[in-house]
Amino acid sequence: MEKYVGLCFSMAPLFVLLWFCIPSAMAAHDYGQALSKSLLFFEAQRSGYLPTNQRVKWRGNSGLSDGKISGVDLVGGYYDAGDNVKFGLPMAFTITMMCWSIIEYGTQMGGSGELGNAIDAVKWGTDYLIKAHPQPDVLYGEVGDGNTDHYCWQRPEDMTTSRAAYKIDPSHPGSDLAGETAAAMAAASIVFRRYNPSYSAELLKHASQLFDFADKYRGKYDSSITIAQKYYRSVSGYADELLWAAAWMYKATNNEYYLNYLGYNGDALGGTGWAMTEFGWDVKYAGVQTLVAKFLMAGKGGKYTPEFEKYQEKSEFFMCSCLGKGTRNAQKTPGGLIFRQRWNNMQFVTSASFLMTVYSDYLTSARKSLKCAFGNVSPSELLSFAKSQVDYILGDNPRATSYMVGYGNNYPQQVHHRASSIVSYKVDPSFVSCRGGYATWFNRKTSDPNLLTGAIVGGPDAYDNFADQRDNYEQTEPATYNNAPLLGILARLHAGHSGYNQLLPVELPALKPIAANPKPATKPVVNPTPASSSNPIAISQKVTSSWIHKGKTFYRYSTTITNKSSKSLKNFKLNISKLSGPLWGLTKSGNSYSLPTWMNSLANGKSIEFVYIQTGSPAKVSVSNYIFV
Repeated sequence: MEKYVGLCFSMAPLFVLLWFCIPSAMAAHDYGQALSKSLLFFEAQRSGYLPTNQRVKWRGNSGLSDGKISGVDLVGGYYDAGDNVKFGLPMAFTITMMCWSIIEYGTQMGGSGELGNAIDAVKWGTDYLIKAHPQPDVLYGEVGDGNTDHYCWQRPEDMTTSRAAYKIDPSHPGSDLAGETAAAMAAASIVFRRYNPSYSAELLKHASQLFDFADKYRGKYDSSITIAQKYYRSVSGYADELLWAAAWMYKATNNEYYLNYLGYNGDALGGTGWAMTEFGWDVKYAGVQTLVAKFLMAGKGGKYTPEFEKYQEKSEFFMCSCLGKGTRNAQKTPGGLIFRQRWNNMQFVTSASFLMTVYSDYLTSARKSLKCAFGNVSPSELLSFAKSQVDYILGDNPRATSYMVGYGNNYPQQVHHRASSIVSYKVDPSFVSCRGGYATWFNRKTSDPNLLTGAIVGGPDAYDNFADQRDNYEQTEPATYNNAPLLGILARLHAGHSGYNQLLPVELPALKPIAANPKPATKPVVNPTPASSSNPIAISQKVTSSWIHKGKTFYRYSTTITNKSSKSLKNFKLNISKLSGPLWGLTKSGNSYSLPTWMNSLANGKSIEFVYIQTGSPAKVSVSNYIFV
């Protein structure tokens, strides 16, 4: 990531496009395809020696000396976002959330054929975490230096920046880092229990040691690894991670010690007191509260039932806040997206949506409803809202933009990501220098040469606005922790509920063989209106959504422009008259509109889509200029 993301940001609107809410569009999404693509993103984020079954072919080996100067092997793991640093706290959280997705919805993943890929993604992370924990009370929490890394724009394969390794130990504690890593190891031990029992036992041993380390030597990790403060500062402290780790240790071991820890420490560590409106790599309270609510609904409360009911109260506060039916509600954009902050807001959307999804299934299994300040909510209503957030990400939003790269027809082209924005070394092995990468690649105003398939970017601002520009890192940078919670939701939505009781012990399905060369997903077919021989450009318009606001009916129009000629078109200009609302997807120049900034030309047979919103009849769209090239 390009800068530390804190608990909150304030933002004055630059301009306001919409003051009304837009319901989800009616078009169904291919959640199975989105799941497959989302898993590919993790392969693009891999560090170390890439395996022979690597599907993202434009990436190569990188970080092959990581840990060497510290006398430890730290090769492997994941780069967190668009940079080349390995940050331990968000990486461990990513793995925990991958595992939770598999634990809850592994059956659905198995049905879609993606369970094996999901487990491989987890193991790529846990193999690294095992290396990073060479002694019971030593854990390496960062490889690389965010300051020098951000000074350079290089492929991971070309890195010339510092690869120093930073650790915590009894003299330099980090309970939040050790606790999150314990949670990741414990959750992963559940995933591997059926498929690799010895590996599962090894993970659980590391988890137990890390939990004890975190609890015994208390302190914030960024006070020990101070170089992380600018990028992943632990604002919430370590109390939430201690509870989070205890919950996962109980789930993995069924050992009453950890259940007692949750019951006894709930008040002191904030689990029963903090009512949250966010959940993510820093703030774990809502996640802990949701897990403890599950334990309670499954009849595990025992003598701590009154304490666990307080956890559940706070969990339901979070759910009601997201829905807008609580006493302190989450902010939403006019288009209905949960909005927490301008910097990588999607991380909060996917994490919150996951909690709502699993909680709706817990309630269904327990035959209960959600009690909010402004009325009871059925489990199906909670799931429906989570689905609306996923649908927004996939394109059901005022801009008709998919914020998952490679999904749909209109997605970010200039992703703030070093590897995707620089030509693959397999295409051009010429060395890319530290500053030369900025001059040659970062400042290019064209599409990335490598498609970062499946990446969830930071997303729009508080008013649904989004600028697809590489230097707009607040909106165009992706992160692994954006994708990890989404895996479970996509599997759940793709397969539907399989009918098993979510409160019973986990029984993951047998793995199915994974095809060596999976067939690429078919893109939706566009059927434009025919073009005449004298006009090689076809224009078609359709209404994709409508709603009533303050007595007025608003329509969202989708317009497709298709080049029907045998040549590419350049200097393309459109006249749009009788337009009374906002428009997205074109560049305005004077009184006319041209192709988006990332497109130099429109190739033969290709289409572009733009959308606009207004009352009444559609605008009149006509072509005013073009040349053949």
